[in-house]
Amino acid sequence: MMISGYAGNVLWIDLTTKKIKRTRLDADLARKFMGGRGLAAKMLFDLLPPKIDPLSPENPLIFATGVLTGCPCPGANRTVIVTKSPLTGIFLDTYAGGHLGPEIKFAGYDVIVIKGRSEKPTYIQILDDVVLFKDATHLWGKDCWETEITIKKEIGDNNARVAVIGPAGENLVKFACVSTDYFHQFGRGGAGAVMGAKNLKGIAVRGTKSLHIAHPEKLIRYLLDKIEWKLTKGPNAEMVKARIRYGTPLTMDFTQAIGILPTRNFQSGQFDEFDEIDCYDFREKFVVADKACYSCNTPCAKFSVVKEGIYKELGLGGPEYETIAMLGPNVGNGRFDLIIKANEICDRLGMDTISTGNVIGFAMECYEKGILTKEECDGLELNFGNMEAAFKLMYKIAYREGIGNILAEGVRQAASKINKGSEKFAMQAKGLEYPAYEPRGSPAFALLYAITDRGACHRRGWPVIIEGKEYKPGTVEGRARLVKELYDNRTILHCIGVCDIPYDVAGIDREDIAQILSAVTGWDVTVEELSLLAERVASLIRAFNVREGIRRVDDTLAWRTLHEPLPSGPNKGQFISEEMLNVMLDQYYQLRGWDVSTGVPLPETLTKLGLDDVCDELKRRGCF
Repeated sequence: MMISGYAGNVLWIDLTTKKIKRTRLDADLARKFMGGRGLAAKMLFDLLPPKIDPLSPENPLIFATGVLTGCPCPGANRTVIVTKSPLTGIFLDTYAGGHLGPEIKFAGYDVIVIKGRSEKPTYIQILDDVVLFKDATHLWGKDCWETEITIKKEIGDNNARVAVIGPAGENLVKFACVSTDYFHQFGRGGAGAVMGAKNLKGIAVRGTKSLHIAHPEKLIRYLLDKIEWKLTKGPNAEMVKARIRYGTPLTMDFTQAIGILPTRNFQSGQFDEFDEIDCYDFREKFVVADKACYSCNTPCAKFSVVKEGIYKELGLGGPEYETIAMLGPNVGNGRFDLIIKANEICDRLGMDTISTGNVIGFAMECYEKGILTKEECDGLELNFGNMEAAFKLMYKIAYREGIGNILAEGVRQAASKINKGSEKFAMQAKGLEYPAYEPRGSPAFALLYAITDRGACHRRGWPVIIEGKEYKPGTVEGRARLVKELYDNRTILHCIGVCDIPYDVAGIDREDIAQILSAVTGWDVTVEELSLLAERVASLIRAFNVREGIRRVDDTLAWRTLHEPLPSGPNKGQFISEEMLNVMLDQYYQLRGWDVSTGVPLPETLTKLGLDDVCDELKRRGCF
C-alpha cells in the first residue's frame, strides 16, 4: 500500500516509440527525497549520463509533484520540471503554480517522465489511466494562449490542465518557458526548448481520483489551530495582509529602498521613475482582481488591465515583481502599461520574462556603448527605454531572426559571439541570467547567485529583509550560514510541493512542516529528518553538476559584480570583490561538507547523507 499523500505512480512516456508504462513509486525513495526537486533530481541523476546534449532525445523532461501537492495544505500546488538545461548545460529545476500539479496527482501520478522525440509535432492527453498521443501539426506556430485554448476545445474539457510551449520553444530559444493556466510559467533555464526539441507542443491532464490523508482530523486541527493563527494573528500577520493586497510587486519597495533594484542592465540599483511603477500605483491603477493558485490562502497573484492608451483593455495575470523589474527599470522603462504589454508578448511567445529583460538590457547597453550598431541590430534603435524597439526585438528572439538569433542563445553565449568587451556586462552566473536583485548591495544574494545549482537564482532564498536587519552592510560576515539556512528552507518546500510565499511570509517553519507531513503521510516526520533532506538534495544536485564538469571555479559572478562599484544609492561604492566571494565560498563549502578547493562533495558527506550510489558514481568518473 502506498503512503498517504502520494498518488503512488510514475508515468513513463516515450515519444519516439509512442510507448507508455506505469511503475509504482518507490516507497523508500519517497521517504528519502519527499518528491518535487529531490525525487526528480535523483531520477535525473540515475537516468541521464553526463555530457548529453540537453536538446537530444535522451534528455528526460520530468514533471514532478511533491507529497503535499494536491492536499488541503497552504500553497500545496507546485509542479517542478527537472531536466538538463539547454541554457546552462547543467541541472535545471523550474516551477509553476496554478492547478497543473494537483491535476497530475488526481490523475494518479506523482511524476511524469517524458523521453525521446516525436517525428512530428505532438501533444499528450492524459485522462487518469488513458494516455493518448495527438497530432499537433496544426498547433505548431501558435502562441501559448491560442494553443491552450485550442487543446481544451479539442479534448472537450475546459477543466483540463494544460502545459504548452509557444514559438520560442519551437525555435529552441535557450530561455523558452513552459506555460500553464495561461499565466503561470515554468520560467527559468529553457525547459520550453527541451519540449520543442522533442516536438512536444503540450500536455493536457485531467484527473478524477482522490488522495488519501492518513490523519485528516489531525491535519485540519493543526491547520486551524496553528497555521491560521500565524497567517491572521501571528507576528507576521500584517506582512501576510500586505502580500495578499499587493502581491510580489510589494518587493519593489524593498529593493528600491535598499538600492538593489536592477536598473539599465544592472548598472545601478535604484530607478529614478520608481514612483510610477511601485506596488501602490499598480494596485490603484491596474489591478482588477486577486487570483489564487490551488489550495492558496494568500492569493498574491493580481489580474491587471490597462485602462487607457494604446493598449487599453489589455489584461493578464501579473505582472510579478521579477517581470516588473526586468522589463521595467532594467531596460529603462518607467511605464506600467508597457511592462504589461511586454509581459503579454513574452507569455504568448513562451519566453522567460527574467531572461528576456536581462538579454534586452544587455543588448541596449551594447547599443549605447557602440558595441552593437543600428545596422547590426536590424535597424532597431536599442536605447534604454525604447520599448517599441524592445517589443520588436522580443519577436526577433522568439523567431531567431537577425540579431535575435544571437540573443536567443542567452546572454553568456551572446556576449561570447558579440565580444568587443561585452562580456563585462553580461549579467549571468553559470549561464543563467541574473534575476531582479542587484547583488553588489547584497552579499548574501551574491553568494546565492554564485553557488546555486541552476545558475543565478532568486528561488533558493530571499535574504533581503533579514540581511538588512541583522548583518553589517558591505561585509561578508555570517552570509554563508544565512544562505545555507535559507537555501535549505526552500529545498524542503520545493521537495514537498508547496509555494514559498505563505511559508516564508507567515513564518510556517520546519516544526510546522513536520507536523503537517506527519498528519498527511502517517510517518513520524521530524525536524531533523527535514534538515537532513535539505542537505541530501543539495549534495545530490551538486554531484550531478560535478559529473557535468562544474567545480569551484564555476561558482562565480558577472564581471560587473566583481569589479565595478555601484555608482549611487545607499550602497554607493560597493561591489563583491573576489576576496569577499572566496571567503564566503570557503565558509559555505565547509558548512556543506564539500571540498574547499574544488567544491566537490566529500565522499564522507555523501555517505553520511545516504548517497553511497552517488559517491560510487563520482569515484567511477574520477571526480574526487
